[in-house]
Amino acid sequence: MKMNKITRRSFLGNACAVSMAGITGRLTAQGAIITSSRQTDIAIKQVSFNFEEYSMRTPLKFGGTVINSLTLLNAECTVETKGGKVARGFGSMPLGNTWSFPSKAMTYSQTLTAMKKLAERISKITSEYGENGHPVDINWVLEPEYLKAATAVTRELELAEPMPKLCTLVVASPFDAAIHDAFGKVHGRSSYQTYGPDMMGHDLSTYLGSEFKGEYLEKYVQPEPKPAMPLYHLVGAVDPLEESDIKKRIDDGLPETLSEWINYNGLTHIKIKLNGNDLAWDVERVVRIDRVTTETQKKRGMSTWFYSLDFNEKCPNVTYLLDFLKQVKEKTSAGFDRIQYIEQPTARDLKANRLNVMHEASKLRPIVIDESLTDQENLMLAREIGYTGTALKACKGQSQALLMAAVAQKYKMFLCVQDLTCPGASLIHSAGLAAHVPGVTAIEANARQFLPAANKPWEKKFPGIFIITNGMMKTAVLNQPGLGAV
Repeated sequence: MKMNKITRRSFLGNACAVSMAGITGRLTAQGAIITSSRQTDIAIKQVSFNFEEYSMRTPLKFGGTVINSLTLLNAECTVETKGGKVARGFGSMPLGNTWSFPSKAMTYSQTLTAMKKLAERISKITSEYGENGHPVDINWVLEPEYLKAATAVTRELELAEPMPKLCTLVVASPFDAAIHDAFGKVHGRSSYQTYGPDMMGHDLSTYLGSEFKGEYLEKYVQPEPKPAMPLYHLVGAVDPLEESDIKKRIDDGLPETLSEWINYNGLTHIKIKLNGNDLAWDVERVVRIDRVTTETQKKRGMSTWFYSLDFNEKCPNVTYLLDFLKQVKEKTSAGFDRIQYIEQPTARDLKANRLNVMHEASKLRPIVIDESLTDQENLMLAREIGYTGTALKACKGQSQALLMAAVAQKYKMFLCVQDLTCPGASLIHSAGLAAHVPGVTAIEANARQFLPAANKPWEKKFPGIFIITNGMMKTAVLNQPGLGAV
């Protein structure tokens, strides 16, 4: 059965029919519907998707929850230029429902089922879009439709809680990535070389406001990747630090303790997951990790290494964070000095928690917005209440990540790119983002710890990405047409 394509006329008709409830959410900052007539524009011809299921090598605990499995959503998109050139793009991302759709009223299975259902809707919406455009424009127009689809799925499945915007962004991200990938491939360029005025029909003021008049994404994105970047190794809240922490060894040939991982990969950057609801435990966890790391690094002859801290929004208030930092500094001054930044310590709903201002904490270390970052409005609110850094994530969409990177750079915010336990192509996508955004100095990639089986098929093609030596990921190879994975 042939599906009717959604054209600009039908979009405008829908906008008139539903007033501000629908497509008008994608009006430009100047108040006009996005249109473009560039010869480089693409039209979507076909969209497909599938899922891959994996069991975790070891449990991963964050935000008070332990996960043992992961579902990958893969998307393919075939596009055609006005001149008749055709290319197929690929995108992949973990659904990460524990992180993107946390719920006390629903089970893991229920939220995962809802996200899979939403993937069906998003695939259909994307395939029916009939206009030509640049990938950023296509996503800009379709995102409100994706959000309406999430509302429909919530109603259809009678979910106890509505699907959050963050969840919708995660489900849509492989489709957005596939479109960017196809766009780069059809023009024989890295996707990161398609963000200038020769390819984009609109400057950034279209999406971000008049302050960005005359600017394009190319100002905020490097056309060539950084040649190599340090890797941030994750220490989950239940991960063993020393031999005495192991109840029974896995014995699969991979490291099992923090000290073993440091020696195995030559690590210099450690990301520490904390609970946020037990001050004594959180402080002791950092102190102990610093002790184990220091002992191991000294044996390696290393004098410099770094930590990042992630509370996954579980701190009850900013006072908890300040007390935590004070106690860590008292117990290990050197360990405190090694803290590079802190991710989202308190609740993600910034509007409902405006009293949790971060000004005092951000004087000590960059405080980075993560779960809260779903759009420019929340980024600006975060900045207003004291957040000084921005965590970019490929799982929120290539289009949004690049736009938020532009805003963060405009306001001179600290930048990092965070993982969602991304294996295979999703890691290529995430690493590409980190390697091409100025200011990002390290890459997080923990699927090698928790999902090595999913990474294994990629090691021969991208050894520098999937096999870490001297604590570095070799990212120079991320310059192929499209997003570079396939």
